[in-house]
Amino acid sequence: MKKIALNLSLAASIVGLASLIFTSTGCTGNGNGQNGNADSTSVTSCEIAYIDMDRILKEYDFANDRMSVVQTKAASVEQEINRRGSKCEKDQKAFQDKMNKGILTQSMAEVQLKKLQEDQAAFENYAAGKQREINEELVVAQNEILDAINTYLQAFNEKAGYQMILATQSQGGVQTGIISIPVVAANPALNITDIVLEGLNAEYVNNKAKAE
Repeated sequence: MKKIALNLSLAASIVGLASLIFTSTGCTGNGNGQNGNADSTSVTSCEIAYIDMDRILKEYDFANDRMSVVQTKAASVEQEINRRGSKCEKDQKAFQDKMNKGILTQSMAEVQLKKLQEDQAAFENYAAGKQREINEELVVAQNEILDAINTYLQAFNEKAGYQMILATQSQGGVQTGIISIPVVAANPALNITDIVLEGLNAEYVNNKAKAE
């Protein structure tokens, strides 16, 4: 029986956001990222900042809503695949029972076997097609999320003026999330995740309100 193998991680897509480099001339101001009172236009005295993509993807409302749509469709598709797979199995078992009991002539058995083979092939084609469809929608959803984050950061940095904003994400090792790259260790003051999340979610709320 087929199952939808839906991978909802954006880890593979993070390469495109791993390093967002800007050409501003430097930073001014004394705001800090993680614990300070800076607004979305504040910067640290350093020219580099970073965001925690694990948190962004977990707490960004648009990311959650968009992936929820894909998850819902994947669950519906999986249910239908399982239903069709169960029917094929049931029909095949019924055919085998009749064969074991010797209640089918050779010509009847050949006709029914051909029909079962055709049904099985049709089921496998259906399942494979739906799997491709879900995978394509997942890729589109991931790209939409990353594009929204990137677009926001580009606009954000026009005011913030960082030379570079890094996106860091945990990587699996002996334990999941044992290390993050490219930022393994850094001054917490360089972490602007809170500011970026606040701005991303506010922008999403405003965009939804405009669309309604």
